[in-house]
Amino acid sequence: MGDFATDASAFPWIVSVDDHVVEPPGVWQDRLPAKYREIGPRVVTEPLGDMRFVGGKFSYSRGTDGPMCDWWLYEDLEWPQTRLSAAVGFDRDEVKITAITYAEMRRGCWDPVARLEDMDVNHVEASLSFPTFPRFCGQTFLEAKDRVLADLCVKAYNDWMFDEWCGPSGGRLIPLPIVQLWDAELAGEEVRRNAARGGHAVCFTEIPPFLGLPSVHDADGYWDPFFRACAETATVVCMHIGSSSKMPSTSADAPPAVGSTLTYMNAAMSLTDYLMSGVFERFPDLVVAYSEGQIGWIPYILERADAVWDQNRAWGGVRDLVKKPPSQYYAEHVYGCFFDDAHGLKSLEEIGVDTVTFETDYPHSDSTWPDTIEIAQRLMKDLDDETIRKIVRGNAIRMLSLDLAP
Repeated sequence: MGDFATDASAFPWIVSVDDHVVEPPGVWQDRLPAKYREIGPRVVTEPLGDMRFVGGKFSYSRGTDGPMCDWWLYEDLEWPQTRLSAAVGFDRDEVKITAITYAEMRRGCWDPVARLEDMDVNHVEASLSFPTFPRFCGQTFLEAKDRVLADLCVKAYNDWMFDEWCGPSGGRLIPLPIVQLWDAELAGEEVRRNAARGGHAVCFTEIPPFLGLPSVHDADGYWDPFFRACAETATVVCMHIGSSSKMPSTSADAPPAVGSTLTYMNAAMSLTDYLMSGVFERFPDLVVAYSEGQIGWIPYILERADAVWDQNRAWGGVRDLVKKPPSQYYAEHVYGCFFDDAHGLKSLEEIGVDTVTFETDYPHSDSTWPDTIEIAQRLMKDLDDETIRKIVRGNAIRMLSLDLAP
């Protein structure tokens, strides 16, 4: 045990690779051409009728006399802000599946200056934030009718992300843009556009077929233009649990606690896809990262994938695609992250200490804010200082090509 586990003042400043931003109302209205503003994303405040999360499905409706809610409107989409996405500052018993307005949120949810203040309180130096209204990889714009408008919305979000959310932060807020999921060529071009202004991360879906898109196994290499752009610009492909718009559950009437316990399964399925796809052979510089899936499940997947690759090579369908044991691709191409996973930390040797990163999940219901440093010390009390430094900042700095001291 080193000093970091017992001395909070000595603990390294954290680089969180999974937080979230609640976009302020003007993101698209301030950037879209005038002719699109009446159908482009905009916010209205109206009552909530009903909001539920059952069987892995989120459902809601507008009402007439329910709690006030800030709604995003876009084409014919009506999408409510929910307290689960802006939970910081609420007592645990008040973190519920219900409506919220910007006025009720902690300001750090959507204001970059206030976010930096909340990061200071939480011993966090830098933060990578996933979208909220576009959803975790921009699915909202994939599902839209007008592709011209959707393309403009993707670029408007990214411009806001670089210019307003991250630009004034002195490198502490790290850009995480989205891409045009409906067109891999456009997606690749957007990756290069953002890399040219210093971006080294991009949102992507963990399981494309769940969104009606080709898989990473596509025989024609549908995603190759996107993967090639990422590999050539040192852009990390960041995949958040739920970025396939489908959360694991067991039945249509299963309570939310079932899905919340099983969230790692999407990441586990996605990782298996990549390890068995040959993508890492075609793009040896490609790096992918899994967000909010925790890490305790990784050793089993690697052990099982290696066994299948070795023992089932005659019929497994990957002998000509996957040249090395899958666990070797993991060590060379993949990062995982956690916020509270004691079991995973006991398996660091099997996972690989150089592939583990840390998160605070601000401002979601799983967030450890403002107690992240105390939780980190409790979890890592048996680790040496060098290992702790790698986990809470060093690995993230390397992964994201950040200009920070490791």
